[in-house]
Amino acid sequence: MELLFIRHGQPAWSVDGLSQTDPHLTELGRRQADLAAARLVRDKRPLSELIVSPAARSQETAAPIAAKTGLSIKTVDDIIEIKMPDWSGELEETVQRIFAEARHRPPEEWWDGLEGGESFRSFHDRITRSLTTVLAERGVHPDRRQEHLWTVDDPDQRIAIVAHGGTNAVAIGYLLGADPTPWEWERFILYHASFARMRAIPIAGGFAWSLRTFNDREHLPKDARTK
Repeated sequence: MELLFIRHGQPAWSVDGLSQTDPHLTELGRRQADLAAARLVRDKRPLSELIVSPAARSQETAAPIAAKTGLSIKTVDDIIEIKMPDWSGELEETVQRIFAEARHRPPEEWWDGLEGGESFRSFHDRITRSLTTVLAERGVHPDRRQEHLWTVDDPDQRIAIVAHGGTNAVAIGYLLGADPTPWEWERFILYHASFARMRAIPIAGGFAWSLRTFNDREHLPKDARTK
């Protein structure tokens, strides 16, 4: 079984200098999405499902994938990115200053998140719970006999998950059995429209998740690569 985590294309976080809560893709972001879709069509192994965050930037990234593969978009609400404070209409430079200052917080404050937003504890629990549910619905369960092993009913599944830097980082760390940190997106950095491929490999009487490629942007020319 294979999971292909795809980060959304470049979003327009700022419009006329004002912060956007649920941004759409930029023109470059749409180009990145088209290039990602074209690559997936060329793959020898077709996708079996397309799971997508409800955020506009994820839905718009998934749209050309759905169009080119013929797959329907299955929206899973709880894989949306960590929820930030409501900065609608706030000056973008103010938001960037808040983020820059927040990097120097002590670890406990990182776990608590930004005031008015979702705590990282809640975010981590939400993502891992949602991923576990998605996998269970497809016959993939943690193996009760041995930690870090899973049972897989159908190893031929190949599922694309179009989501976010934070969401994908938490999911990857969870599947690899890594202890969580409240800065997962700094530990597993995925750029816009990049791929991270995980495969469930048979081993020790079960299946273990193996990270095969990470931050793969081979489908994007250098002038289309953004963070």
